[in-house]
This record gives sequence, structure tokens and C-alpha cells, in this order.
Amino acid sequence: MSAASCSAQILVLPNDVISRIAAGEVVERPAAVVKELLENSLDAGGLHITIDVKDGGLTLIRVTDDGAGISRADLPLAFERHATSKLRSDRDLASVMTMGFRGEALPSIASISHVVVTTATRQDTVGAQLTLVAGAGGPITDAAAVPGTRIEVSNLFFNQPARKKFLKTTITEFSHISHVVQMAGLAWPSVHFRLTHNGQEILNYPAVTSDRDRILQVYRPAFLDRTVEVRGRAAGLSIRGVMVDPVHARGSKTPQELFVNRRPIRNATVFHAVMEGYGSFLPKGAHPTFVLFLESEPDRLDVNVHPTKKEVRFAETESLHSLVRQAVRQALDGTGRQAAAGLTSAGLSQQTQERSFTAPLQTASSRAAQPDASIAGLMGAASGQAREAASLSGVIEGKQLAFVQEAGAVYQPAEKPDIVPFGQILRTYLVAQVGEELQVIDQHTAHERVLFQRLWRGWQRRAIPSQPLLIPEPIELSAAQSALLLKRLDDLEKLGILIEPFGATAVAIRGVPVGLGKVDAAGLVQDLLDDLTEWDSLPSLEMKVQPVLASLACHGAVRAGRALALPEIQQLVQDWVEEGLIMTCPHGRRTAFRLSTDELAKLFGRVGWT
Repeated sequence: MSAASCSAQILVLPNDVISRIAAGEVVERPAAVVKELLENSLDAGGLHITIDVKDGGLTLIRVTDDGAGISRADLPLAFERHATSKLRSDRDLASVMTMGFRGEALPSIASISHVVVTTATRQDTVGAQLTLVAGAGGPITDAAAVPGTRIEVSNLFFNQPARKKFLKTTITEFSHISHVVQMAGLAWPSVHFRLTHNGQEILNYPAVTSDRDRILQVYRPAFLDRTVEVRGRAAGLSIRGVMVDPVHARGSKTPQELFVNRRPIRNATVFHAVMEGYGSFLPKGAHPTFVLFLESEPDRLDVNVHPTKKEVRFAETESLHSLVRQAVRQALDGTGRQAAAGLTSAGLSQQTQERSFTAPLQTASSRAAQPDASIAGLMGAASGQAREAASLSGVIEGKQLAFVQEAGAVYQPAEKPDIVPFGQILRTYLVAQVGEELQVIDQHTAHERVLFQRLWRGWQRRAIPSQPLLIPEPIELSAAQSALLLKRLDDLEKLGILIEPFGATAVAIRGVPVGLGKVDAAGLVQDLLDDLTEWDSLPSLEMKVQPVLASLACHGAVRAGRALALPEIQQLVQDWVEEGLIMTCPHGRRTAFRLSTDELAKLFGRVGWT
């Protein structure tokens, strides 16, 4: 058989198949459509952009802007593959400053949906409208001459059932859309963004004059008040933004947002530099959270390395790494940290007010009538210590010994004679003799372990009672956070946590498990959100519940820096002993340092070393 008679094995794909393959690279879910349309609106100079979404983006995505608009002549070309107004030659790739430039987004979106685009330039007296189905366009019709562009994308993935099958729930898909809008809002503070879902307004970010004001709109004061300012400049590069003060760093990795020339990206070099900048400032198990804006000269940056523009390539990674590391370190060493110290002082002041030993009673009215016996000073001078001793003496005589509200019962002096409390070190560590051992105990981690064990036993019995808060505390959240929390309301109620919706995106805490006493509601909700984000990836119910109970125990435990009377120390140590002298808290931190009789004898030379 001759070679000429063999049938051809390599064929050129039809244009519709090519378009769907390209769409698969660009449009992975409804949020990708929103991202591409937003970028077009921003490139068009829109200052007011509205995003209307129905059913998580599957039924409808409508983006309306007041930008430059598209002329009638250019309208059909906008949906041709690799047609763009942002490049003229390959030389322009070395100086890309626009959000989009490849000319793939609109044709990719149109090939897998129904699209209606209505547009007009500021010079037009009559607008234009174009309808496309699966990428095939009809005739252009007249429309109102409203400057700007409105693009409606409906029936997304109608001709790609496989892609549609693998989408998540409506709540999940909309949470991704919310995140896209939040990222655009952070990158463009001078633009007014508004997002609605099924007719309800979810996000509304009016234009502001600074990055800090926009961060405040997106992440609320709970995040911004715990950050320090980052600034730095080098040849062709500059960085600005905020990052969490190490004192407030948690196990959460949200947010960790980086913008390069206003483009949200992920970059391992920058993240590594941030970690090195924190160095030993970052507590073990904690992660840095930040919102950073990096500006680079366009010829030092390659943005054409990823179909969805999630990554960029820097020409001089070493210079970038050095700049970020130094900027972070200076923020922690210098004036940025001093600014955070004011917040920390306020927090300490609040803790000082909480260091009062009042007997927890059953009713709200009796609690209100209970006198406040405050502890003066934070490890101050001798006079402060004397006042503290006098205050403690009065507390002991008055039998006001409870430092937490646990099941409405006062901590009573321990009955077991083998526990002898000696006192506190730095209002953080308890010193006691337990049997024949000397124990130096971290009061917070030990109490956290006690509370966790009690909560865990209650959950195993499926009986964690809840105590209502006297005044429900509202917490402002992002749309994605609110959706995640509301999705788990029933699960949280089984753990003694009562939460209800409070407006569009806020929630209110109505109750917490019995025994936790007063908790920081905002901090608790944030930790719960961090725990809940991992639920879908955990294989068992126990693995899901344990982190939540650990967060509850951590927020209910007595804090470091709080003075305790000797009877309270004795009872806390007793509780810890009864739970088995467990040497770590639920998060893995050490609870105690132990010295046996033999070790003490060796330290003082009473016996020889063996």
C-alpha cells in the first residue's frame, strides 16, 4: 500500500470546537466571566460598574459600566478571536498596562452562552445592540444612546453540559463571584462597584480616595485595625499596603492578596519574601495576612504567561524578593509597628478592665448588680504591685474567685491536698506543686485544654447546651464569608453556637456553649470561618468538629496577662490534672513544663548525674 493511499490522521479542528477549547482555558466557572467583563469595563474607563447575577451566574451575568463604549463598526469585531484594541504589534507585549489584551475573553464567553451587548460611545446619538448565541451573531440593531456598555451573559455552558456538571452549588459559585468583585474593588478604589444577586444588593463599594479606605470597605475594621503599613521602593519597583501585626496573626491564610500593576496574582517569590520579612516575629502555626500593591515598570514584567492572567513573571526576582523582605521587616521594626502599638495598648486596656474577679451568677440582673473588683496595673512599679496585692486580698476575702463563667458555678478552692499553688509569673504562667513534681503551667493553654475536653465530651454525647447572650452581637462579614457561615448554621447550632442572619451580609451571635463566659464575638466568628473553609476537604465528622471546638475553647479560656488569686490557680490546676495533665492545648501548644523530684535534686547537686 502506498503512502499516498493512507487516510490522513491529522485534521484541522472546526472553528466551533476551537472556540470551545479556548473557552475552557479562559472560562472555568461563572466567576471567570465576571472577571473578564470587569476587566473590559475597567479598561474602558468605567467609573461606575454594576454586576447583576442570578443563580450564581448560571442564569444571568450582567455587567454595566459608564466607560468609553464600543462603536457600531467595532461591535462585531469585538467577538472575533484575537481581535483587540489594546495591541498593535508584538512589541506592545513588553509594555502591557491594560487588564486585558489577548482578545480571547469575549469570543470565548460568547461561544458557550447567550450574549446580548448594548453599547454607545459618548459621540453616538444612537446606540447599538448585538445578540450572539454560541458565538454566532445576528444583525446589529438600534438601542438607547447611553454612554457605556452593558453585557448580558445568560444560559452559561448551555452547550457544554460536562463543564456545567462539575460546577459547585449556587452559594459556592456566587462566593467566587463576590471574591472577584472584591479583588477588583481593592485594585481600583476610585471606581464604584455594586454587586447584586437575585435582585438583592450584596456589595456596594463607593469610590474612595485611598487604598486604605477601600480595604476598610472590603475587610472591615476587624482586619484593618490589626495591621501595620508596608511601604518600600527600589529601581523600577515599589510596594505599599498593609499586613497583620504579628501579635494578631492567626492560623488563617485569608486574606493574602497581592496586586501587581492592579492585577490580582499569585507569586511564590513575593510570598517567600513576606515570610522571611516576618521571620521570628511570626508565632508558630500562625500565617501572615496582607493586602499588598506592587507597582513595576512594564518592561520588567511579563504578564503573558497564563491564559487567565493569574500569574506574571518578573525579570529581576532577586531585586523583588529583597524589596518585599526589607519593606516587611521595616514595617515590623519601625513606625508601622508603633502605629499598631496604639491598637495593642487599647486591647491591653480592655484586657485590664476584664481582669476583675466577680462571681458569675445565673441572671443578667444579678450580673449587672455585681461590683467590679479591678486589678490595677500591668506588671508595673512597686506601688502598682502593692495595689494589686491589696485588690487580690480583698477578692479572696470576698470569695469572688471565678475568672470565667463556667456553667454558672464559682471556682471553689481545690480539695485535693497534693496540689499546692505558689503563684504566677508575669501573669501568664502558674507555678504549683502537683504531687511530687513542680509544674510551670501556661494558664491560657491549660484552661483551653480543660474547656476543649469538656466540649468534646459534650459533643460525643450530642449534648452541648447553649447559653444565650444578653445582647446579641452583630458582626459585619464579606458576602463570601456570610454565605459560608449561613450554610453551616445547623451544624454550628449542634455545637452550641447560635447565629442568625443580620442584614445582607452581617450575622448576629445569639448564644455560645455554656461555660465559655464572655468571648470576643468578632474574633470567634473569624476563627470559625477559617475552620469551616476546610470542612469540605475533611474525611470525617470528628475531623471537622475538632477545630471548631478548639476555637471555642481558645476564645473561652482565661487570657495571658490576667492576674489570678491562689484559690483560682489551685482550681485551674486541679481541673487540668483531672483531665489527665495533657501537655498540649488543642492547637498543639505546650501547656506545662514539669520538673520531677529527681530532676530538682540533680539541678541543685543533691544527687549525682547518672
